[in-house]
Amino acid sequence: MTEPIVELDGVHVVHTARTGKLFSRDRVHALTEATATVNKGEVLGIVGESGCGKSTLAKVATGLQRPTHGTVRFRGEDLWAMSTARRRREFGAAMGVVFQDPSTALNPRLSVRRILRDPLDVHGRGDRATRERRVDELISLVGLPGHVGGAVPAQLSGGQRQRVAVARALALEPDVVVADEPTSALDVSVRAQVLNLLVDLKARLGLGMVFVSHDIQTVRHLADRIAVMYLGRIVEEGPTEQVVSEPRHPYTRALFSATPSLLHASERIILHGPVPSATAPPSGCPFRTRCWKATDACAEAFPESDFDNGHTWSCFHPETIARSPA
Repeated sequence: MTEPIVELDGVHVVHTARTGKLFSRDRVHALTEATATVNKGEVLGIVGESGCGKSTLAKVATGLQRPTHGTVRFRGEDLWAMSTARRRREFGAAMGVVFQDPSTALNPRLSVRRILRDPLDVHGRGDRATRERRVDELISLVGLPGHVGGAVPAQLSGGQRQRVAVARALALEPDVVVADEPTSALDVSVRAQVLNLLVDLKARLGLGMVFVSHDIQTVRHLADRIAVMYLGRIVEEGPTEQVVSEPRHPYTRALFSATPSLLHASERIILHGPVPSATAPPSGCPFRTRCWKATDACAEAFPESDFDNGHTWSCFHPETIARSPA
């Protein structure tokens, strides 16, 4: 069994947003009953449409967003019951974050060396000479030439800036790195380089990783497990190949059909019906307004989770799997 580093248990995140009317605000249900586990040495991929709550889930997992309800555990202990000092010292050192756009995630006024040394300075890791050696190690680890240490982010390419962001996330030797759409701001020509870097680092360092992306093929390549989100809920989760080859939730099947394979014929599923709002989610299953299988039961309550060999899904009318006879 792998060691759970971070666990989300029944997490809700509700924001308030202005409606345009005086003194009126809407409640935005960004996450609803989200339950997930981030294990040591394992990559959890989070997929779903834009606005489904992927980035909010990543923020909760990294402690950047406190849940409205529910529990976040760090190595079995309630994260938000810990003192601020312990949360910063222990949890902060155990979690690394790679943000979506390296051009805004890196301080434009600081050199690469200073950017990479900052986490070491803040956490008081060793003396100055030790920190400088660690900076050299980090630059080499992500495949950058040593001379970039004196450059500022504007003097680097997009791919080089994202490598610096990855190096910064690794500075404190974390157990888990959360990467929120880390390649979406990069040119196609350098995306593969950054993805291959993450795969290599995961294998070499034994990192756990949460990889958030709308690119299913990328997640399929990188992740050990996949969680599929729709309107703030995790509707299906399980081992990558099992979820991809045997999707049980209709939304998962529709989502995967949007990325056809050159190797396997697949039916393209076009979704119809209104896209629900996170300010007024439909009753029951949120996917029912677009689901071709929806019945009256789907409007009454959100379905309980079913599971099979580590694969879970929440649907009253799951996709059937054709299994060969024994």
